[in-house]
Amino acid sequence: MKEIERKFLVRSLSYREFSVRKKQLVQGYLNSDPSRTVRIRIDGERGVLTIKGKSNASGMSRFEWETEMSLSDAQALLQLCEPGVIEKTRYHIPHGSFVFEVDEFSGDNQGLILAEIELTSEGDEFSRPEWLGAEVTQDERFYNSYLSKKPFKAWEEAPQFLAE
Repeated sequence: MKEIERKFLVRSLSYREFSVRKKQLVQGYLNSDPSRTVRIRIDGERGVLTIKGKSNASGMSRFEWETEMSLSDAQALLQLCEPGVIEKTRYHIPHGSFVFEVDEFSGDNQGLILAEIELTSEGDEFSRPEWLGAEVTQDERFYNSYLSKKPFKAWEEAPQFLAE
């Protein structure tokens, strides 16, 4: 029930050629308080309820609890969420012994592309694919709960990170 992940900007779209799976995700927050976020996600034909605790000092680890629910329940709960639904396409890219998940955001976060890697411990070593950019693990602006309130399109100083 502990999530350990690192988050990165993306330098190019070349990750797409290595993708083994692609899916659409829609999610909203019943509670976006950083100490306990409660998220509803529609992932294809299923719903998922996720509760996450506050991140540790490194930003890499936090408590996470998740359970599946019916699509109809998730759709109903999305209606109760705070304003600011997140829409994105997720690509799964195997690299070494890990899988990167790259999210291409749409809607109010159009133009933002983030890569995440889930680890088994904070000290895990992994090779970095050439398309991986700067690490933003500790930058709360790149948390989905933050993006739901302050979307990427509204940032005054949005980072330029794609080389293509």
